[in-house]
Amino acid sequence: MKLSDYIAEFLVKEKVMHVFGVTGGCIVHVMDSIGRNKHIEYVCNHHEQASAMAADAYSRITDNLGVAITTSGPGATNLLTGICCSYFDSIPTLSITGQVPTSQLRGKNKSRQVGFQEIDTVKTFLPNTKYAKLVTRAEDIKYELEKAVYLAKSGRPGPVLIDLPDDIQRAEIEPEKLRGYKSRAEKKCRSELERQIDSTYNLLESAKRPVIILGAGIRMSRTYEQTKKAVEKLGIPIALTWGALDLFPENYPLSVRDFGVTANRPGNFTVQNADFILALGTRLDTHMTGSNLNTFARDAKKVVVDIDKAELEKYNARGLPHIEELINYNLNDFFESFNKRLDSVKMRNIEEWTTKVKDWKARYPICLEKYFLEKENVDPYVFFDALSEKCSEGDIIIPEAGCNVTWGMQGFKVKNGQRLFTSFNHSPMGYGIPATIGAAFAKQNCQIIGIIGDGGLMMNEQDLATIAKHNLPVKLFIMNNEGYGMIKQTQEIWLKARHHASTPDSFFIPNLRKLAEVHGFRKTETIRNHSELKEGIERILNYDGPALCDVKINPSARIYPKLTFGKPIEDSDPPLSRKEFLKNMIVKPLE
Repeated sequence: MKLSDYIAEFLVKEKVMHVFGVTGGCIVHVMDSIGRNKHIEYVCNHHEQASAMAADAYSRITDNLGVAITTSGPGATNLLTGICCSYFDSIPTLSITGQVPTSQLRGKNKSRQVGFQEIDTVKTFLPNTKYAKLVTRAEDIKYELEKAVYLAKSGRPGPVLIDLPDDIQRAEIEPEKLRGYKSRAEKKCRSELERQIDSTYNLLESAKRPVIILGAGIRMSRTYEQTKKAVEKLGIPIALTWGALDLFPENYPLSVRDFGVTANRPGNFTVQNADFILALGTRLDTHMTGSNLNTFARDAKKVVVDIDKAELEKYNARGLPHIEELINYNLNDFFESFNKRLDSVKMRNIEEWTTKVKDWKARYPICLEKYFLEKENVDPYVFFDALSEKCSEGDIIIPEAGCNVTWGMQGFKVKNGQRLFTSFNHSPMGYGIPATIGAAFAKQNCQIIGIIGDGGLMMNEQDLATIAKHNLPVKLFIMNNEGYGMIKQTQEIWLKARHHASTPDSFFIPNLRKLAEVHGFRKTETIRNHSELKEGIERILNYDGPALCDVKINPSARIYPKLTFGKPIEDSDPPLSRKEFLKNMIVKPLE
């Protein structure tokens, strides 16, 4: 059997139905084998960056491996930004890169390059993958593929890479004689976990203002049902990181939505006034805690559960206050023990606390349309409020980067069965278009909605053609605020509003509707103001096929509320009056 044929069959056995890539001289054999296999399909992008990002989104929706395939040299290096998206968000993807024949590898030679388009792919990608390996012996292919996929999916998931020289791809192998990979699952002592759960329950039972923080690890560990059972039995308010925002619908009574540097006030007031926090499947990064870590939930005792020991070790180093337990177990093990004791827990009466939380939710909605009387442009919060209303259960919504993802996460109201995600931690401009492609192939008969900035559109605009070619059910709303809105806001804070390299004075944005039409879109539209908003959204969403809408956002629209660097997260701009601010603080703020 030809080795490249074995790779195609291996991916089929892993239940991968689509791979994303750009062909090239050193990957033609793998592409040919996939093209001849009836059970798997390749999707050709117009940039390798887009292939990695599409594979990332494909994995998020299928809850399985996403695969990107490219050639050597620049084909491989172009994957890096997309692979970083998967690495920092813990998404299992496999990249297969072509390489020059083994006879042309540089090896120990000190020259910069021997084979044409040769690069040391493994060393380039090792810092941002869980595993990267150059295969120089055909008989190792089964072992390396199995090891890579196991590592991608196990523990804290993430991307892996296999680098394949051209001559290895076309080698003949005998599959039945190949050695496989046998994992060595680590067995941890459960007595320590039981002790830590005892401690957690003691803290819960004595808490007056408890909060459970849920992160993306809930979805990755497939522990949603266990989580929901615990939350509803305990009756404790939950705060959601952006990676977990689509786990519970907007109207879920115990949810205070998001919290952090650019989050809504109810979530921040709840977290900052808590006296006990149980954080599950979240690394509590600086976007959630603020830059000044000792002001984060300063009076709350904290228990953090995370599968990654390194993430737990950082808390002591960075000075997170009042850590009671750092539980280094996967969430399945945690809930297996934690939920056994739910019936015996003796919680305090926290009705006063939950009533206060409901009051904050009622008093501080993110969108107050009566304050946004735009006649010439669209306010972004009003846009997301209207989009939420018009989207259906089961839709996939992908805001991109910068202001667009922040407005989206602040303002979109999730319904049951919807997915709302982006590349949360690497957050590159250009993620949106390829992510909608990956999502569309991952889930058939589903509407995919991408929200992209005018600047972000230009990063991967060539893959509009991929959407059009496959007639994907992708609706793109371009938040056209004439430049880089988040950069402009930063320049106003730090640089006295000197808008260098962030406005059309510095770069050219073409007519977006014509751009889409050139790439094969048959449906385009413009929304200029609030009076056109709801009907315009409806027409785009109801169109049978790909569509693009140019939404004219007020160029002066900014992210609110947003934390100023160094302040505690409850004190976001625009500031409340001192009287109003103190009224919301059960725990006195630091002066």
